[in-house]
Amino acid sequence: MNARPCDTGPVSRGKSAIKFAALATVSLLPLLGGCQVRPLYGTFYTPLGVAVAPVQDELAAIEIGTVKTADTVDLDRVAQVLRNELIFGFRRGGSGLPPRYRLEIILGKQQMEVGVERLADVPASYTVTMNASFVLSDYATGRTEMTGRSFATASYDFSSQRFANVRAERDAENRAAKVIATDIQARIAGHFAQKL
Repeated sequence: MNARPCDTGPVSRGKSAIKFAALATVSLLPLLGGCQVRPLYGTFYTPLGVAVAPVQDELAAIEIGTVKTADTVDLDRVAQVLRNELIFGFRRGGSGLPPRYRLEIILGKQQMEVGVERLADVPASYTVTMNASFVLSDYATGRTEMTGRSFATASYDFSSQRFANVRAERDAENRAAKVIATDIQARIAGHFAQKL
């Protein structure tokens, strides 16, 4: 009696390829487990059901020093606006945690004429550029965690009314300070997220 050879047709080869692909996928799952997209400020739950927000907790543990100014121009008011925005952003309106980090900021300002009124030779508008250099360090050891620079530009119209010009310049400084605060917060949060 002759034994019939094994059928190695296209159907059998297709089933082998599917089995191999499934086996390869299952073996790669542990490696793919680390590839996740998570919200930066997200809250996660431990296996015991405890809610944790690791990045937000790190931000809430940052002590923000007095913002120093680099220029001879009086920037105390806008420096306080920047500091207040950072405190609110880091703590989300709540109380902070015991400090584990310290943030030092140096703020500078540049102002330029954008346009000139015809026949009057006076500026029609200005741009205000705020520059901030920051250093995040460990509170206990003083070791530098990260450094960076941020800047923002805002413009305002110049008129013949002196009070209106002062108010418009302040509003532009405030807008620029808020943009810088948001940028610094996002960069520090990204730094913490990479460490987790």
